[in-house]
Amino acid sequence: MNLAQLTPLELHASLARGDLVLQAGVFSYRLQSPLPLIEQGLRQLYGGYPCLPPDVQADFSLRLDHGRGLHRWWHRQVRFSSDGERPFEPLPQSHAFAQMEWAMNWCVSTRAHQYLMLHAAVLERGGHALLMPAPPGSGKSTLCAALTHSGWRLLSDELCLLSLADGRVHPAVRPVSLKNNSLDVIRRYAPQAEFGAVTRGTSKGDVVHMKVPQDQVQRMAEPAVPRVVVFPRYAVGEPTHLQPLPKAPAMIELGKNSFNYLLLGLQGFEALGAMLEGCDCYELRYADLHDVIPRLAALMDGLPSTETAA
Repeated sequence: MNLAQLTPLELHASLARGDLVLQAGVFSYRLQSPLPLIEQGLRQLYGGYPCLPPDVQADFSLRLDHGRGLHRWWHRQVRFSSDGERPFEPLPQSHAFAQMEWAMNWCVSTRAHQYLMLHAAVLERGGHALLMPAPPGSGKSTLCAALTHSGWRLLSDELCLLSLADGRVHPAVRPVSLKNNSLDVIRRYAPQAEFGAVTRGTSKGDVVHMKVPQDQVQRMAEPAVPRVVVFPRYAVGEPTHLQPLPKAPAMIELGKNSFNYLLLGLQGFEALGAMLEGCDCYELRYADLHDVIPRLAALMDGLPSTETAA
């Protein structure tokens, strides 16, 4: 059953009891919350995602609740906890849905050590995965959102999950997080894109989440073979510049953009090295989505098929 098939009353009751279990990519999340913004955001952005039976063992459990004491009624807050841990300070309740998304990222990045986890957007085209590692403010998520509406399949806009078992990238398909001016950029580029409510005044500025197209949600269990690594940076007014990058500096940068590279030690080093053996690496500067996206498509479409490569 998909979340959209639940009636408003059923969704409300399931969230209140803590038996809503949502499958998103390779992970399942048990969610509990009485907050209307959580319910609203789930219905807007996760309607096409499967709900699992309430008695399954979810990968992660999240509770987003009211603030304590006077904060339940005055300067209302949202408080996140997971298995008794409270890793974040309470936030204004208007930030509830964004807090849920950040909490889901935190659960994965601190616990899913069966993967080498990189802070990178990942998209698939022709069976090949494009990895785009970059720090905040680089234009990574904006480019990722545009690619999602340009014939590419989204695996994640934040978390590259490189399996230690099979060397493939596994999906963590959830809504794409956009900040500040990126919303208007994507609205102009992809008028068909759907968005949740804007969360204003967060530590990251104004934040909005873009819905993943349903045909991509239906393929969210499919991994992809890593083949191209691009380090993007938005550069106002500059022409598109895509330049090959040697693998040694690429590996150093990927290590810096990993959540658990040092924790995994030799295993992480070997996994990253093996991945790069099969990847071409580039530095990218761009300003115009209409120019850069065909360039990236031509790059990926020129690769051998996965069957030929195998």
